[in-house]
Amino acid sequence: MFNSKFTRISFRRIVWCVSCVVFAVLVLPSSRLYFTDFGIRWLYILLFSFSLSALLTPIMRLVALKLKILDAPGGRKIHEKSTPLLGGVAIVIAFNISLLANMVIDRQMIILLSGGIIVAVISLIDDWKEVSARIKLFIQICVVLAMIYFGIVLNLFPRTIWGYWLNVLFTILWIVGITNSMNFIDGMDGLAAGIGAIIAILMGIVAFQTDQPLMGWLAIAMMGSCLGFLPFNFGLKRPASIYLGDTGSTFIGFMLAALAIKGNWADNSRIVSFSAPVLIFWILIYDMAYITVERIVTGKVKSLKKWIDYVGTDHIHHRLYSLLGDKRKTVLFIYFLCATLGISAITLRYARPIDGVLLVVQAFLITIIVSIIEYSGRNR
Repeated sequence: MFNSKFTRISFRRIVWCVSCVVFAVLVLPSSRLYFTDFGIRWLYILLFSFSLSALLTPIMRLVALKLKILDAPGGRKIHEKSTPLLGGVAIVIAFNISLLANMVIDRQMIILLSGGIIVAVISLIDDWKEVSARIKLFIQICVVLAMIYFGIVLNLFPRTIWGYWLNVLFTILWIVGITNSMNFIDGMDGLAAGIGAIIAILMGIVAFQTDQPLMGWLAIAMMGSCLGFLPFNFGLKRPASIYLGDTGSTFIGFMLAALAIKGNWADNSRIVSFSAPVLIFWILIYDMAYITVERIVTGKVKSLKKWIDYVGTDHIHHRLYSLLGDKRKTVLFIYFLCATLGISAITLRYARPIDGVLLVVQAFLITIIVSIIEYSGRNR
């Protein structure tokens, strides 16, 4: 008879073996033509990115072990043994190759992918040799400024001089903020990759609703890459065999945030265009806002420099873990909270401005309720 340990290990092996077969079929030229002819290119991109990510993840685990690129326990980290990093490299490769193999590129897309790769490379160096938070932040801002120069910028405010500079400022705050928020929330098995997949599928649905196939294909590629990685990073009983590392979490956050800038979210209102991505990314925005306010109010940080360098255990997953006492329940709770808040964005295409405002207020109230519950539980 098979014992439970063998069964759990075999599941990951099955995923890897099936992914190898699927990928081998998909790389045949006739396969892509078949999916394209039937109008289901999105499914081809999903299967391609999923299978390639699942195929590469165990390989990157071996590379990380060989090079000793490991995440050691201690400090704010809640895992109990050293775990290989570089899982994010598999996602970066799978995402980019799935798009290039499908010729889903234009000028702005090349700029977008190039920016994501630069951010990922810097984070890879950080995973291996460590790079200061200030240097990483500086490089991220420089990459965003370059993207703005090439036309990837918010169109939220009127096209006046002051409107342009407000658009520039909010573009920097949005992309850099979401990028680092995704990195901060990567503190439990499956959390960042799962949130990335949920956000990506919500963005993909809105993209196809609003007739933006290019945006939809990118979102699907990210979803498939994250889902292909998840079996090796999240299990109901077995701990992760590999982590994303900063490479994966910053890349996922950067690409999704930049894609949201590039997308057209509504036909009739700037307020609705603003509300839709805010709802989809709400869990990340909420976590960043909460820790910023709490750290300032409690005196933990008293300057921008200290805020950048501060590392704590006050993120949403830490707080909910102290309440629920179980890592997997905490991750699943955040999954459902993220999906619940993000689903509202799907209804906003033809909504009135007041509808967008009310849904954002609703999201705020829901997270206030969650905050009261977890804060009360933490005090008890």
